[in-house]
Amino acid sequence: MLLQVRNMSCQHCVQTVTRALRALDPNAAVEVDLARGEVRTQGAFGTDAALAALADADYPATLLSLED
Repeated sequence: MLLQVRNMSCQHCVQTVTRALRALDPNAAVEVDLARGEVRTQGAFGTDAALAALADADYPATLLSLED
């Protein structure tokens, strides 16, 4: 899935977002594009779980697209 994530501005943000998603699935693929504020992720979790995990970490997100 491709997410637009707010509040990301530095590598600490990247680490926090990655950690939040990998808490749902330790083997999740997480690619962060800091300049665009986008996160591409794939793992054993649904969109709602990913959005909730990011919101809990103070990085509100919206779904841009679902990808295979």
